Amino acid sequence: MHVIATAGHVDHGKSTLVRLLTGMEPDRWEQERRRGLTIDLGFAWTTLPGGAEVAFVDVPGHERFVPNMLAGVGPVPAVLFVVAADEGWMPQSTEHLEALDALGVRHALLAVTRCDLADPEPARQQALARMATTSVGPVDSVTVSGRTGEGLDRLRAALVRLVGALPPADPDADVRLWVDRSFSIVGAGTVVTGTLTAGTLRGDAELQLASTGAVLRVRGLQTLGRDTPEVRAVARVAVNLRGVEHQAIGRGDALLAPGRWLTTAEVDVALRAADSGERRELPRELVLHVGSASVAARVRPLGAGSARLRLARPLPLRVGDRALLRDPGRHRIAAGVDVLDVTPPELSRRGAARLRAEELAALTDAPPRAVAEAMVHRRRFATEDELHAMGLPVVGEPVGDGLRVHPGVWRELIGSLRAEIDQWRNDHPLESGMPVEAVRQRLRLPTAGVVERLAGAASLPVVEGRVCSPGSRAVLPEPVEAAVAELTAELRAAPFAAPDAARMAELRLGAKELAAAVRAGRLLKVADGVYLLPDGDGRAAEVLGELPQPFTLSQARQALRTTRRVAVPLLELLDRRGVTERLPDSTRRVRTAPA
Repeated sequence: MHVIATAGHVDHGKSTLVRLLTGMEPDRWEQERRRGLTIDLGFAWTTLPGGAEVAFVDVPGHERFVPNMLAGVGPVPAVLFVVAADEGWMPQSTEHLEALDALGVRHALLAVTRCDLADPEPARQQALARMATTSVGPVDSVTVSGRTGEGLDRLRAALVRLVGALPPADPDADVRLWVDRSFSIVGAGTVVTGTLTAGTLRGDAELQLASTGAVLRVRGLQTLGRDTPEVRAVARVAVNLRGVEHQAIGRGDALLAPGRWLTTAEVDVALRAADSGERRELPRELVLHVGSASVAARVRPLGAGSARLRLARPLPLRVGDRALLRDPGRHRIAAGVDVLDVTPPELSRRGAARLRAEELAALTDAPPRAVAEAMVHRRRFATEDELHAMGLPVVGEPVGDGLRVHPGVWRELIGSLRAEIDQWRNDHPLESGMPVEAVRQRLRLPTAGVVERLAGAASLPVVEGRVCSPGSRAVLPEPVEAAVAELTAELRAAPFAAPDAARMAELRLGAKELAAAVRAGRLLKVADGVYLLPDGDGRAAEVLGELPQPFTLSQARQALRTTRRVAVPLLELLDRRGVTERLPDSTRRVRTAPA
């Protein structure tokens, strides 16, 4: 299926053409039919020669109903632009064309109506000239009479050419269905309609309501008046929803693939001026039209071609979305916008807006990968899901925990980590390294896993929750060095007479100092409060090996000339290392070879 919206000045025959082409009445309200004036969106469909199905979104042409017109045109890829031969180009012709240009519509067909009332050529030439300077560019054109039916076959043939030139939609894209109607049907419940421009809708699937985040289940689908288990873009679709009242969903809301979109109330955009490129100062308060949504926006100009928009309510937007800003007070299109950033940075420092404008200028018209790389560079880290939700390709280097980092940022972080570890070693000589959590906070890293990955990239070992300097021999502070030297002399005289807590206190060797001495290879920790020289375990094995085997704890204590306080943990240490073996009767023997 293909979806085409109408456009053009009021009373130029848009609805008449839709009736003639489809045999359906697009004006849904009795008031519209009575007055002969389209007020709201109308919908009809037909099959073109060759079998292509086309749905029409008929829009109002009166200036009072431009928001309704934009809600219909916003999600639609192609337009049937209508100009009357007897009136020619009119004010709403201009505003509708400016809207199409602002939205970046590139596929259109010009129909000059009332060719039975006036020579259509002047109006056709005028319209073609106007349209050629916009995003739609040179277009095909036909002349037609809604009263006599002249030219209808030419119109159908031109529509076949138009839909044949449309790019194919991506059926695997994430669904974002902008809602243009919401109502209730007895026995069915809430039904919403919209134009599906990408993705696939399936019966009994789940969809997320953009305005509330609620996850709703699809009860049924219908397209072109037919029930269907599946609808692929592009299509007009009616979705029957469970678990929500129709009053809770309005025009401008959206149904989304769950968990695949983010909603944002602040975006940075590139501006595309209306009026043939003329740049005018934008009012601070405008209305943003995107999809079927119409939302008040506060405009903060950043540079000549960029601005920050603060929206009255969050919308599901992605980088690359096109929208327009309208000035309802002046009844004009103020500018087209290209969304460049849906998670923009704060602008709190002096000169930040100017620098941001320079960044955005570099992103304008840049390929998606370049935009993604710039985004990751600014954010430093981003998850694959975040990049996808922004509408960007996955870039950067994987660093664990589902995170990606810009290569340049990663190189800077490696250098910063090495500097931090060197500084930490100088400031904390008694500690083995910098705690992982301290590194994470100091370098503003997202997770402890990233710290460990960064340490690996910097060739820095992570031991017991600390990032350590590689291959560096610990140097003890002078007071600690003196105390350890004194203790070493005592242990050389009595190798297994480990000093007690009172003696350690006299030497001013606390837990940190002793741990540093152990890391420096100056002492061996047998157990809490029990320290020997580094070769104490080997010397003990030699002494115990000379005893009759097996031996008792008492025999070991006497041979080592020490106390139970030292002998018990020392034997347990030798057991763990496989030097000695404890037998069932609690005696021990020295193994001939390590286990």
